[in-house]
Amino acid sequence: MSASRIKAIISITIAVIYLLNPGWGVFELIPDNIPFFGNLDEGAATMLLLWGIKSLKNNSRKLEK
Repeated sequence: MSASRIKAIISITIAVIYLLNPGWGVFELIPDNIPFFGNLDEGAATMLLLWGIKSLKNNSRKLEK
């Protein structure tokens, strides 16, 4: 297993755990009741999840060739 594949799997795992965590949970980086800034951490976790999925997809294409 390559290092980039491991990074992608770890990123996906962290993002899913963070996004499934309720807003009042231990993992909340920025409180949601702060206007505009409260949702930036969820946005970053979503981007991390999408990056991980895209990275895994690209790795699987490289393995097929």
